[in-house]
Amino acid sequence: MEEHLEKVKCLIVGSGPAGYTAAIYAARADLHPVLYEGLQPGGQLTITTEVDNFPGYPNGKQGGEIMEDIKQQALRFEADIRNGLVTEVDLSQRPFRVKADDGKTLLAETLIIATGATAQWLGLPSEAEFNGYGVSACATCDGFFYRGKDVAVVGGGDTACEEATYLSKLCNKVYLIVRRDELRASKAMQQKVKETSNIEVIWLHSPKEIVGEQQGFAKSVTGVLLNNNKTGEEKLLKIDGLFVAIGHHPNSDIFKGQIDLDENGYIKTIPGSSKTNINGVFAAGDVQDHYYRQAITAAGSGCMAAIDAERFLSFSS
Repeated sequence: MEEHLEKVKCLIVGSGPAGYTAAIYAARADLHPVLYEGLQPGGQLTITTEVDNFPGYPNGKQGGEIMEDIKQQALRFEADIRNGLVTEVDLSQRPFRVKADDGKTLLAETLIIATGATAQWLGLPSEAEFNGYGVSACATCDGFFYRGKDVAVVGGGDTACEEATYLSKLCNKVYLIVRRDELRASKAMQQKVKETSNIEVIWLHSPKEIVGEQQGFAKSVTGVLLNNNKTGEEKLLKIDGLFVAIGHHPNSDIFKGQIDLDENGYIKTIPGSSKTNINGVFAAGDVQDHYYRQAITAAGSGCMAAIDAERFLSFSS
């Protein structure tokens, strides 16, 4: 039986602010984009609660609702948004051959990768329970809610130190929980932590349980139970919020060996653009951004990717 191949001008892999924004721009440029949403339609923003730093929502809005708004805008311009997962890609030649879990094989003239990144979590049941209600993986996103309060950051690398330093300007007290007896962060970041008076490092401890309370539908974190990694002794640390900063994993595994990645698996793009080392393949959002990791920067890079794809097609046709 002959395989049916669907020809596509612009294929977008992944949703979230980058993917949906790319779909808006590509559709308006008459590229008739096809977008596969992936495992988490709407991306990481759908598992957050109130979002106060996305422009256009003066009173804040639920992350999932913002993503639905952007998706509906893409659909208004007739982007073909499909619920499904890309399972296989061949970037060795154009058009790029892509297989999806709906059984379709697509031949894409351009490909925009917007698969995002996944925050690494501690794996505690209570962590999942209070995620968005006192547990966060983004100080820039959620730090504002803890102004004048006591919080803790878990981690010992550059990201953890950056999060702790950022929070120290907003919060009364910041505890940095480190499982080892030293920080993995760069010397400059370590020095910054040492010089910040309201950051206290708690060495050789790991979170065992996140403690909180629930009144009706409202949940809130009240503390974290810590385990001393040396003695096994437990102690309760009273806090209002916990920030997990043990790293992110870019969702780029399917592209390994076919496209240039950095040492942490993020897709390399040419500075100032969304272009990768492969002509016709563009990357947007957190899969290529380990520094900002914000919804608005992801949306901006999705716009860049669609414009880059449109210009590439106009010059290569």
